[in-house]
Amino acid sequence: MKLLHHHARSNAQVRPQNTMQIVRHIFALLVAMVIVIYLINQCRKPHGWLGRFFLWEMGGRHSSLTVWGLSLVSIERHYTTLDVGCGGGRTVSRLAGKATEGKVFGVDYSAASVAASRRTNKELINAGRVEIHRASVSNLPFADGTFDLITAVETHYYWPDLVADLKEVLRVLKPGGKFIIMAEAYKRRSIDPTQAAMKLLRAAFLTADEHRELLTAAGYSDVQIIEERKKGWICAIGRRSF
Repeated sequence: MKLLHHHARSNAQVRPQNTMQIVRHIFALLVAMVIVIYLINQCRKPHGWLGRFFLWEMGGRHSSLTVWGLSLVSIERHYTTLDVGCGGGRTVSRLAGKATEGKVFGVDYSAASVAASRRTNKELINAGRVEIHRASVSNLPFADGTFDLITAVETHYYWPDLVADLKEVLRVLKPGGKFIIMAEAYKRRSIDPTQAAMKLLRAAFLTADEHRELLTAAGYSDVQIIEERKKGWICAIGRRSF
């Protein structure tokens, strides 16, 4: 009987311990999920002090991609250009360095991005050569046929309605104007480990052919798809017909 009572007491002690371990594991899992969701939202729409860090990090990481992408299109000194999803504003600066007699606009739907881009381009803004606006690609605050060139660097993945939003970009292009998408993530093989991450980000993960089909469906002409396969980069370029 003493032995039975001893086992009963031992089991009674073990059960609360097991329960507490399960609770701790569940709590840790919930905390991890909250952190992952928070970081995902920072990628999509940077905000707060961590958002500023994300903007700085992404701006540096995308620099080589942007240089390569811009080398694929002609940018005249007098061009009026727009960078959609301007982030920290480095692409805006690059465009201003090329269109030295024109004007550059940037839009982003993140307040943190708009603030960062304005800081980056403060002197150019004061000189009247750059404007940064808070706006969505779905409703650009510009008249029809405004821009000679529009860029989108590492941003089209997150657009809410790709075809409709591409049509909105087309609307503000001048006849003959070009739109260029630059990205360092696209589907290059049937099984791609990047796909899981893009799914978590709720981001479009397209093949080269799907990029071509998308621009064509939105009404662009002379669509070009250029790949830098060793680096995993892609550029999709479309023109507004005359």
